[in-house]
Amino acid sequence: METLNFLAQGFDVALRPINLLVALFGAFVGTVVGLLPGLGPINGVAILLPLAFALGLPPETALILLAAVYLGCEYGGRISAILLNVPGDAAAIMTTLDGYPLARQGKAGIALSLSAMSSFIGSTIATIGVVLFAPILANWAVAFGPAEYFVLMVFAIACLGGMVGDKPVKTLLSALIGLGLATVGVDATTGVYRFTFDSVGLSDGIQFVIVVIGLFSVSEMLLMLEHTATGQQAVKASGRMLFNLKEFSFTWWSTVRSSLAGFVIGVLPGAGATIASAITYMSEKRMAGTGGRFGEGDLRGVAAPEAANNASACGSLIPMLTLGVPGSGTTAVMIGALTLYNITPGPLLFEQQPDVVWGLIASLFIGNVILLVMNIPLVGLFARMLTVPTWVLVPAITVVSVVGVYAVHSTTFDLVLMAALGVFGYLLRKMDFPMSSLILGFVLGELMESNLRRALSITNGDLGILWSSPITIGLWVLTAVMLALPGIRWMRARAKAKLAHA
Repeated sequence: METLNFLAQGFDVALRPINLLVALFGAFVGTVVGLLPGLGPINGVAILLPLAFALGLPPETALILLAAVYLGCEYGGRISAILLNVPGDAAAIMTTLDGYPLARQGKAGIALSLSAMSSFIGSTIATIGVVLFAPILANWAVAFGPAEYFVLMVFAIACLGGMVGDKPVKTLLSALIGLGLATVGVDATTGVYRFTFDSVGLSDGIQFVIVVIGLFSVSEMLLMLEHTATGQQAVKASGRMLFNLKEFSFTWWSTVRSSLAGFVIGVLPGAGATIASAITYMSEKRMAGTGGRFGEGDLRGVAAPEAANNASACGSLIPMLTLGVPGSGTTAVMIGALTLYNITPGPLLFEQQPDVVWGLIASLFIGNVILLVMNIPLVGLFARMLTVPTWVLVPAITVVSVVGVYAVHSTTFDLVLMAALGVFGYLLRKMDFPMSSLILGFVLGELMESNLRRALSITNGDLGILWSSPITIGLWVLTAVMLALPGIRWMRARAKAKLAHA
């Protein structure tokens, strides 16, 4: 009953005119950013983050805006995946496998409307999960001390290497680079300058907004400039534009199963929507067996990954709100938004800032309805945006990024640093280093260091505190399992290859 009272309080916040307007704007911008190939939710949230802060929006309104953009990007990614065979972001890769064949068969309208409904169901189920489980986890997490928080963050970084699949070493190295960037600036304990190279601009450390805009937006612009053509011609969304009851019932159980699985995967720190959509697509393909037409235009192949990636997006908010640990790269940026407002995410957030937490959760329900209503009738408008040429898109995003960074501190040093980090991020991406793990490492760096120091100060430097409680021991075991997963997968793949050649 107490949870329902807090949720009602959240709806009172989310239904304020300014917050409704911000949610509508965020949902539209998020859908547009999501459908443009290569941008994705991290770029969408990163571009709007400094603007939200510079405009002086209150923290709950800023979070509602960023959450609406996040959900909108997950909805929008399917549009280019279905019509262009190019995913808007990595989470929509699996949608291309059946979405584009359906579009080529003249069923683009059905695929788009059904995937929008699947996205809505996935997000709604996951948001209900957030309402039910976030307060429970927050109450449990109050028992965490500095040692437990440090080991939890080690586990979160280990999850990155264990869950990404084919490049765990690069993922962990990327996270370590992020941890290294977090050490720049004045040591909060000793007052010693670290890695500032006698630069006054670096004495306060590298600002989160600069890191995000540089590594994501600027590097993405450089990658886009490599491609002068707009790509292949999009398939027109012709024919019947709305699914029927038979098609909906055919995909219903696939949608529900994928929503639940996506929610659980989203709660795991660092797992993200890409892994959720891949796992659910493959499991539905196995369940369909020889009777399915996966890869040739099966509606379940569109419904399952879309439900999963949207459910995962909402699920990733749970570790962010309750533990202060980002569940995905995008929620890492949202944690940065909270720190800009001097709000520390974690279990006490539910007690100290109920308007922020429950206003955000309530806005997820409202944002989902807005996105469903927006995405089905306006799909033709969104599809036309796929024809925007690169020479228009790149300068527009660059201007927004520069204005956003400059508006925070009004120093040209920030712009130079942003450009340098953009080039650095571009080189890393060319070498196939994932940027989302770098930003997770950067966000966790300061928290890891402060909690490790607090834990060691309690025991006068005795490291035994890091494995002295059942919680820390359990987390170390899970960390070891996550680090072992890539090796186990490699050995299984090698064994299968040997059997195939035998």
